[in-house]
Amino acid sequence: MGMQNAHENIINVEHLNKIFYSIRGFWKREKHPVEAVKDISFCIHRGELFGMVGPNGAGKTTTVKMLSTLLLPTSGTASIFGLDVVKHTNQIRPRIGFTFGGNKGLYSRLSGLDNLKYFAELYRLQPDIITKRIKDLLEIVGLTGRENDRVETYSSGMQQRLHLARALLHDPELLFLDEPTVGIDPIGSREIRALVKELVERGKTILLTTHYMYEAEELCDRIAVVNHGEIVALDTPASLKTRAASETVIVIHSPTENHILECELENLRSEIGQLSNSNDTVSIHTQNPGRVLNALATLLERQIISNIEVRNATLEDVYVKIIKNNAA
Repeated sequence: MGMQNAHENIINVEHLNKIFYSIRGFWKREKHPVEAVKDISFCIHRGELFGMVGPNGAGKTTTVKMLSTLLLPTSGTASIFGLDVVKHTNQIRPRIGFTFGGNKGLYSRLSGLDNLKYFAELYRLQPDIITKRIKDLLEIVGLTGRENDRVETYSSGMQQRLHLARALLHDPELLFLDEPTVGIDPIGSREIRALVKELVERGKTILLTTHYMYEAEELCDRIAVVNHGEIVALDTPASLKTRAASETVIVIHSPTENHILECELENLRSEIGQLSNSNDTVSIHTQNPGRVLNALATLLERQIISNIEVRNATLEDVYVKIIKNNAA
């Protein structure tokens, strides 16, 4: 039974920690510890698309770098394919692929094809395998017809697709994708997401980090919410959303701050679960939308507020709530 479970989980992480030391002071220099990852434990199943979401500096990239053997853990254990990431690095690396956002790692003055040929030789792939593999990968990532163009002429989305092709050259079982759509336009992002889905359908296991909740909801089987180096929630997107299933979100638009609106919101305090302001909008989370809307309707008639929108709570609402509840 134990062996069966080991095969089902491609990644097992137990009490993983990473501490960095920053140097402080000019005359008296002191090492100051910074806990980037604090005692996290989780597993990823074979064929799963597992997401990690969280603010900048939450520890997502540090976790990915430890699991992809690029960074040594301070303490705790992580195993991939049943192999320890510290002790069995050389056995793990040929079976994993990874991409980190941006155009680093590509040679911009070379063509896409020459980039792939160069990296294929680094992987020591056989020449006959290289030709067929590159042809297939260019097709998969949608770069056929542009492979002879210099990478510097590629859009950011095309460069990211070339990154994915590079990560797939040696046909790895497991992929680490660190914010693959960051800084990419909506059309390019949609293409990347479609490609990620296709890779899962082809049997790959993927650990994805992202800032975008709609992306996590669309792609991931399970999501870990990371904040201040800790996993503060871990579940399926649907289960995470049930945390706010009974809540309705009412968004009101008010052209200027005014005392009457503030007073009305204060009167409704018992009906409001969460309140947030952004520019000229106020978002109200409530389990009693009828009473709140009745009270706000008079303000709409008097043009104190200009517009009211009503919607169900989204995964992003849940994420914001989780992060705020776990704020340091």
